[in-house]
Amino acid sequence: MNASVPRGRKAVARLLFGAALAALMAVSTGGAATAGTTVDAGPGSGSTVSSRTDAYLKDTSSDVGFEPHGAILSSFFNSPDVKVCPNTSPGCVHSNPVVGSTSYIHANLRANGPYGAGVSFGTLKAYYTTSGGGANWPGDWTPIGSRTIAVAPGGVTSTFITWPNVPSLGHFCILLRWESETDPMLFEGPATSINTQYNNNIVWKNADTVSVGGGGIIVDRPFAVANALNVAAPFDIAVRPLAEPVPGLRLVADLGPELFARWQRGGQQGEGIRVVGRTQIEFADPQRAAIKGILINPGERPVLKLSFSAAQPLQKSYGLQITQVGPLREPGESFVVGGVDYTIEPGRPQA
Repeated sequence: MNASVPRGRKAVARLLFGAALAALMAVSTGGAATAGTTVDAGPGSGSTVSSRTDAYLKDTSSDVGFEPHGAILSSFFNSPDVKVCPNTSPGCVHSNPVVGSTSYIHANLRANGPYGAGVSFGTLKAYYTTSGGGANWPGDWTPIGSRTIAVAPGGVTSTFITWPNVPSLGHFCILLRWESETDPMLFEGPATSINTQYNNNIVWKNADTVSVGGGGIIVDRPFAVANALNVAAPFDIAVRPLAEPVPGLRLVADLGPELFARWQRGGQQGEGIRVVGRTQIEFADPQRAAIKGILINPGERPVLKLSFSAAQPLQKSYGLQITQVGPLREPGESFVVGGVDYTIEPGRPQA
């Protein structure tokens, strides 16, 4: 299986997903503010706000703010409106945060969303979790910081949130939430993937750079997985190139004893893979490979170890996507519930 819904099931899955979420949203948004609604500005404020505003951040480059964003099968977890940088310069390039340093989470907010108008006042909040696939809200996320700003109509309002003393984990997913009384969330549940796609004021940034220097030297990355259901369910870990395959790349996932045993009990399912150790599985097909049917319990977020290496140095950078695929709301579904877009670059391996 690749990172999308299997052929033949895609249209059906989209319909089921949309219908299920529509029912949830009908309940969730019963008290939400809409255009022209008077919204209480808070106890003791003595004022009200009489219009619906709509600031948003892009899930993907084609996103124009509609909820849900249509790119259910895309890299919705790699927002182009978010980048992590070592400085406050708005022209900086996204990079991996350095452990122990101060990093800055840059964001672009747009006030020309399809559901409101006018100046949007609110607070942008940033969170982090271990890099990987699925993540559940709010338990899997740790606050970083926030910034209260006004987003003016027209153009883009750029801002940043300071991230002091980056923790020793070193590789992260970033979640940004724009919270405003006049720009309410459309729907919120435990699945970060659903929340991201059904709220144009929530975005996810999960991108990592891996320097592969050749000589078989191994560079490790964590990859956490989660289950938003209230029952155990099987999930896949799928790998595909974002463009052309990475030449000579060797990618191995170490499931650890517990997850490996679960995978064995599930029938050792997979595509384009081979077992290469007691708990290690290699993604052998550079075009399309997946470890299938790993049972994940509700409330847990186990971490796999991904090992990248190559015998020969790379000549240029490549894109590689690794996703967690499985159910979002009920067993039997097959959706991308999260993932990481990796840039595999030539150079000296770094932690």
